[in-house]
Amino acid sequence: MNRIINMVIRQIMRRLVNKGIDAGFNRAGRMGNRKKQQDVEIDDYGNPVQRSGGQRNGQQGRQSARRAKQSMKVMRKIGRF
Repeated sequence: MNRIINMVIRQIMRRLVNKGIDAGFNRAGRMGNRKKQQDVEIDDYGNPVQRSGGQRNGQQGRQSARRAKQSMKVMRKIGRF
């Protein structure tokens, strides 16, 4: 009887720990989305300058975010086993 109780408690604790880890990864992944990149840079004299290729930088940002999201999914899958 004691073994069965221990097995159930271990399974519950393992699930809780994995959910906490997943929540932490999700929160860390969302932290990067809060910082928006602006299309304005400051030059050496303190004047605002428009950045060239602003659309391309946004595209690169989306691609890197997509790659990061995919790698987080893979890490979560690996961590479950």
